[in-house]
Order: sequence, then structure tokens, then C-alpha cells
Amino acid sequence: MAYAAAIFDLDGTLLDTLDDLTSSVNVALGAHGLPPRPRREIRSFLGNGMVRLVHLSVPDGTDAALEAAVLKDFMAHYAEHAAERTAPYPGVVSLLSTLADKGVRCGLVSNKGDFAVQSLVATYFPGLFDACVGERKGVRRKPAPDTVLRVMDELRVAASQTVYVGDSEVDLETARNVGCACIAVSWGFRDRDLLVRQGATTIVDTAEELAGAILLPASASAPGSDLTLA
Repeated sequence: MAYAAAIFDLDGTLLDTLDDLTSSVNVALGAHGLPPRPRREIRSFLGNGMVRLVHLSVPDGTDAALEAAVLKDFMAHYAEHAAERTAPYPGVVSLLSTLADKGVRCGLVSNKGDFAVQSLVATYFPGLFDACVGERKGVRRKPAPDTVLRVMDELRVAASQTVYVGDSEVDLETARNVGCACIAVSWGFRDRDLLVRQGATTIVDTAEELAGAILLPASASAPGSDLTLA
């Protein structure tokens, strides 16, 4: 029996945002005379929100006022350039359409700033989500369960009816804190070995395999359980 609801992470799960994030971080760093960060380092910094991303990107010991200025410049640049090289991962749009056709309610929870989440969802996934929440002041971000529980409330589903889909250790811990099932994707910002070490029990390699794991969870690990996406 399919889950009643699937709640997704955004960066590294549905959208490959790495190039635009790397560009915005390095523009902000350069504006203040700080050294750029290579793409591979930015990749490892993602998953805990924009404030944490900038904190990890500035040199150790950076003055708090300078770090705040870098963060302000990063957010301003990213707001204008968030969709230049960003793209959905293969099969993701068809996956979301298939879930909607099958009656699965879809939500999205991200540690990315809410302004960017709403803009990116409107650009790449119009009409495909029933509820979307990004990082907001006064609300604990993942791995705290708050934002996922809020979306579950909007979708009117219980934890037992819900699967959370993500690409990182943050997502795995979030699902544990919520008390719902979790599916990890292998194509995101963390390697499979790390996901396994962090306790992932279901890891999928394609959008078709993910569709099978959501719609046919009892047979998700069985050969041939992938679904063909339109």
C-alpha cells in the first residue's frame, strides 16, 4: 500500500543547486577579500541552512560582523541568481506528477531560506506540492521535527502514513525525530557510504526506483519494483 504522503528535501534531493550556491558563496566571499571555496567543499557544507553554509565557508576565526556581511551579500546574490544553473535531477518532475496522479500528497521541507524555496518551487515544480516550508525565523530547522510536523499537519497525515525523502544525514535524523519512514537518494550531496553509516536502510538510485519505494513500499527492495514514469 502506498504512503499517503511523501515529504521531500529540496537541495540534493529534487534540485541540483550546487553550482548556483557555489557561485553565490564565492561572490560574497570575494566582495570582502576572502578566499573562494571549491565546489567540493561547498557540497560538504550543505544541508544545515544558509547561515551555517556561510559560517563554514568563511575562514576560521572570521569576525562576527564580517561573517554577517558575507551572509547578507550571499543572500542578496543568491536571491537574484538561484536558478541560473540549477536543474531538477533526472526523472524528478515525472515522479512528482506520478505521485499526484496516484493520490499521494506531496510536501517539501528545506533548511534553505523560505524566500528561495518558494521561488524555486514555483519555477521548477508549479502545482506539484500541497505544502512547502523553508527556513523561517523562530522555527527550528531540520533535524528538529518542527517543520516536517507542520507540513504533515497541513497535509492531514500521521507519521505512520508518511515517508520523508532526502539525501543527507540531516534528513535521516529528521525522519527519526518525526517518527516516520525515510528513503535516502544516492544522487545528492552525500555519498552512499556516509548514508549507510548514518543508518539509511532504504537508498534509491533513480527516480523510478524512488517511485516504487513510495508507491509499493513493501516491495521497495525487491528486483523489478521500479515504476515507469511518464
